[in-house]
Amino acid sequence: MKEKSAGFTLIELLIVIAIIGILAAIAIPNLLNAVQRGKQKRTMADIKALAVAIEAYHVDKSSYPSAACAGGVYTTPGPLLDTASFTNLTPTYIAQPPLRDGWGNFMLYGLDAAAVNYNVRSLGRNGAGDAIVCGTTTNFNQDILFSNGVFLQWPEGTQY
Repeated sequence: MKEKSAGFTLIELLIVIAIIGILAAIAIPNLLNAVQRGKQKRTMADIKALAVAIEAYHVDKSSYPSAACAGGVYTTPGPLLDTASFTNLTPTYIAQPPLRDGWGNFMLYGLDAAAVNYNVRSLGRNGAGDAIVCGTTTNFNQDILFSNGVFLQWPEGTQY
């Protein structure tokens, strides 16, 4: 009588590997997309936190801090923030101002000449300044723009 060996055949192993490969091909793009959406949401939350501190400063001082953008639809980009930006906001208005977006790039802060209007801008995943179209965007590379208390351009819907 022949003894049965305990193990898997080569065909069974190849089928399991093929199934795992198919599942990975479906799951990995969705995971990468979710990571990018998370970076966008973090950037939006950081911009909002920075804007709250800027607005609180404005309430106390009647002007926006140097390093902000302009009224209603003020979209003129300001200079890139750096590690020395917004020292006048700490620690009274915000403990540590977020200066980088979710992709690790420094954000921009624009202030008009009269120091009445400001904007905070993330350059998106690619770090290049894209044209502002106002409204929602479905591209991770598009800028995120917050001006005078409102998002003028923000991510929404299916991203690519």
